[in-house]
Amino acid sequence: MKSFIFDVLNDLNNRDADFSNLTFILPSKRAGVFLRQELSTLVEKTIFSPKIISIEEFVEELAELKTITNTELLFEFYNSYLELTPRREREAFESFSKWAQILLQDFNEIDRYLIPQKEIFDYLSAIKKLDHWSLEPEKTEFVSNYLKFWDKLKVYYNHFNTSLMARKSGYQGLVYREAANNIDAYCAANPNKSHIFLGFNALNTAEETIIQKLLDSTMAEIFWDIDTSFLENPIHDAALFTRKHKKNWPYFKSHPFNWVTENYKKEKNITLYGVPKNIGQAKTVGAILDTIIIENPELKSTAVVLGDENLLIPILNSIPKKIDALNITMGFPLQSIPLASLFELLFTIHKKGQQTFYYKDVISVLSHQFIKPLFENDDNNEASKIIEAIKINNLVYLSLEDLKTYSSNPLTTLLFSNWQNNSQQAISNCFNIITTIKEHLSENKSNNLLSLEHLFRFNTLFNELYRLNESYNHIKDISALYSIYNELLSSETLDFKGEPLQGLQVMGMLESRVLDFETVILTSVNEGILPSGKSNNSFIPFDVKIENNLPTYKEKDAVYTYHFYRLLQRAKNIYILYNTEPDALTGGEKSRFINQLQLENIHQIKHHIVVPQVPTLDISLKEVLKTDSAIEKLKEVAKNGFSPSSLTSYMRNPLAFYYQKLLGIKDLEDVEETVAANTLGTVVHDTLEALYEPFINVLLTVDNIKEMKSKIEDLITHFFKKQYKDGDLTKGKNLIIFEIAKRYVQNFLNIEIKDLKHGNTIKIIALEQKSDIPIDIPELGFKVALRGTVDRVDEYNGVTRIIDYKTGKVTPGEVSILDWEDITTDYKKYSKSFQILTYAYMMHAQKPLNFPVEAGIISFKNLSSGVMKFGVKESPYAKTKDSLITQDTLNHFEKELKKLIIEICNPEIPFIEKEV
Repeated sequence: MKSFIFDVLNDLNNRDADFSNLTFILPSKRAGVFLRQELSTLVEKTIFSPKIISIEEFVEELAELKTITNTELLFEFYNSYLELTPRREREAFESFSKWAQILLQDFNEIDRYLIPQKEIFDYLSAIKKLDHWSLEPEKTEFVSNYLKFWDKLKVYYNHFNTSLMARKSGYQGLVYREAANNIDAYCAANPNKSHIFLGFNALNTAEETIIQKLLDSTMAEIFWDIDTSFLENPIHDAALFTRKHKKNWPYFKSHPFNWVTENYKKEKNITLYGVPKNIGQAKTVGAILDTIIIENPELKSTAVVLGDENLLIPILNSIPKKIDALNITMGFPLQSIPLASLFELLFTIHKKGQQTFYYKDVISVLSHQFIKPLFENDDNNEASKIIEAIKINNLVYLSLEDLKTYSSNPLTTLLFSNWQNNSQQAISNCFNIITTIKEHLSENKSNNLLSLEHLFRFNTLFNELYRLNESYNHIKDISALYSIYNELLSSETLDFKGEPLQGLQVMGMLESRVLDFETVILTSVNEGILPSGKSNNSFIPFDVKIENNLPTYKEKDAVYTYHFYRLLQRAKNIYILYNTEPDALTGGEKSRFINQLQLENIHQIKHHIVVPQVPTLDISLKEVLKTDSAIEKLKEVAKNGFSPSSLTSYMRNPLAFYYQKLLGIKDLEDVEETVAANTLGTVVHDTLEALYEPFINVLLTVDNIKEMKSKIEDLITHFFKKQYKDGDLTKGKNLIIFEIAKRYVQNFLNIEIKDLKHGNTIKIIALEQKSDIPIDIPELGFKVALRGTVDRVDEYNGVTRIIDYKTGKVTPGEVSILDWEDITTDYKKYSKSFQILTYAYMMHAQKPLNFPVEAGIISFKNLSSGVMKFGVKESPYAKTKDSLITQDTLNHFEKELKKLIIEICNPEIPFIEKEV
């Protein structure tokens, strides 16, 4: 395949051009590398290399101005704004930067297209006055200020440009305007220079002026790269700009139009891949490269062009390992580097200017991959120690002093000291953090080269921030610093090193300008990406842009149409991938470019919809066999004692019992931002125990209960502090839960008072009574025990009651049974009955009960039901049940209890997972 660059050089060579005295001007620097390579293969004698520059470099040379960064332009523009705006009307730098960036883009466009500034600014001001005309003689302050802003645009523009010109610098548009103004002088001063322009498409007015002047002065030639298929089709956007140049430039009325080629209609292998999601596209690219390598091991003239540059990392991770020659033209965004997330976290917590830090932010900083290793010492990791302390003490908000009680590392102060809302102090702290990380990584430099490179790039970024603020002093607080930091970060990249002329080329769409490849893999060809669609980030209305020949989204789409078709023009093997999954932000519809390719019907196009190979999930319930070690662990658990909750855990799901009791796997402990249900339950239990404890073995009176009521708030507060540690109970949901706990206890005591007033007698026998009893099961051949704690045992009108408190909702139906054999099989229906009967069984074994007794549950969410007593129903339809527990009741229960324990300990019965 002959490339466009080769064709141009070959044509010049055939005309005996003196390459050493030529100046080649290209759309990008990247193309210069390929031009130099093609020239070396074409020229047969030793020559001095021609001058090869980008259009931006050439324009800077003409204008004698240096283009400065967008961030520095913003600072310089704010200088002009402050000089022209009365003090009381000035905006802070942070809010100014939001609209100023849009205005700078508009200044750029106005100048690049050589629009008379006075006319367009006066026109815009007149339009806005028409938009806000009013019958009221006096305009509101808001409307007046709004119209004043449009009147000032011209003043802002003139002052800003004057100050930039005095510094011999400018934004791109200003440089282009000055270059166009200076082109006559340049031609007069350099009549013998020869310029070759190649590969251009969409030219702004300044570029057109410069190139046409050089052409008319016979100081230049221009080579277009357009195909007949596009040029001769009056509605094909790939040739939108080229057709205009050919028609409107006087030069082409008497000179040939070089060149119109006929490469597009040549035979091509085009394959479309509809792939779900970005990761799917990356994997598909890897699969395509695997097939290409078979016929083209060195991947000569092969490029992966990314429509969406966010695909870079997934693509790099999907490239086959056998590919060892790789060149990445595009830079990796600095904001995607892990170190960026650390500074994002630090700015987020410090821009609030608070003295305390939210625990999740603290944990995120201390757990960060660049920070956690810095807390290592001989004994432990202090970062882990702080995180553990946060969880144990339930700390939701922490001050620096809180953190320093757990860590003496000076880095703690550096990370969490108040940055005093001072931008220079914040930058200084960031420098110190970078230095600390660097010292740690340098200890094992060979393994941390990439991380050290990341640190260097961020150090450079903060140096730039420091320099700008030293020069301009516009950043007054951390919030403004964060805004500018993000602006700088979004434009900074980490550049890759590679061999630009060998192996696989990975690049973005704009980097492909002027370059030709035999095999092209193009990703993300979706609407909203290629082309990017309607976006109007400008103060200049659409109709005003049309009137002044400024580019709109239509021209932007045409630029991408040209790049898309130019990539296909000389290629032989083309793979086009698009995302099939709809996405609100990036779209799921395939691009109009694909539809256009299919409608043209010039090439045969294969179309594949890629269905990802998703592994079939094993949905069968798990089984765990009881090994010898498991049996030994079971014997240990049995000897220490099964609790009612552990037995009901087995009933609910034997596999969960295995994980918790045999493997010792506990639920993950985390900070309770909102009081958890189990914490509420513990507080209510502990409060009731404390209230009733002084009255054990005493017949309760109404006065006793009233005395208890006066202590509720203090006890609830005490036990919440004990369980919830340093968690905040004074606001939000926690305050509501605190009040609910008080209400639960108050309502319970009110029911007790009501009972006593009705002539019933209540005598507390025991509170939180612990039981630990052996149980004789000869079939097992080893000791088994039961242990548990009964919330309350009392005598109600002379009948002993065994009561379990529940802060959740329980209904009377949950403490009734029909068939004794069901009590250990259905967790949802019978677990509550099983628990209270286990308590009764243990108490009787510890000290024989005076039958009959009652056992029941008090549900604080269903207090109106009172004590819901266990009972046996004769049939499902029976409205009554036998609520008295006798020796016969416990004998029936003991039989089922032993069957359950034998099943748990039976080596032949595995732990079989249940669907929960």
